[in-house]
Amino acid sequence: MDTKATFGGGCFWCVEAVMQQLNGVESVVSGYAGGDTEAPTYRQVCSGTTGHAEVVQVTFNPQEISYRDLVEVFLTSHDPTQEDGQGADIGTQYRSVIMLHSDEQRQVAEEVIKEMSPLFNKPIVTQLLTEQKFYPAETEHQDFYANNSMQPYCMAVINPKLSKLRQQHADKLKSA
Repeated sequence: MDTKATFGGGCFWCVEAVMQQLNGVESVVSGYAGGDTEAPTYRQVCSGTTGHAEVVQVTFNPQEISYRDLVEVFLTSHDPTQEDGQGADIGTQYRSVIMLHSDEQRQVAEEVIKEMSPLFNKPIVTQLLTEQKFYPAETEHQDFYANNSMQPYCMAVINPKLSKLRQQHADKLKSA
């Protein structure tokens, strides 16, 4: 049974902060996947020339949270209808993507996207890609929100996402 999930939905700091709140999530590592450059740096990925997306790799306990639940939270925590970006973060490195670790994950992701499509005013453009080599991001990008919650970006962009998460998925959150 798969215990890893990989999601990209804009800046990885946002996706990381959301996933870390979920019961059953054991670890979240920010990084890069889907490109051609070996061991890319943040600066290289931000240039938009490597082909990589900013992603998070989630290790989870399927006895506590299902892959389906992770996909649902992911799709509702960002705008899966915006192509190649999220909000002001524009470029292919910020694309909405799910890197699939198995055929079962592909089936679940396709089902969830189909079920959730009516909730959005535009088509969901989240890419479903076979798992690709994952490169962990530099140390300063790990646990970013936890270590920098008072930074303006965190307050303006991540806090609203966490508020929305608490409203829509309270039953899936870790106990305080």
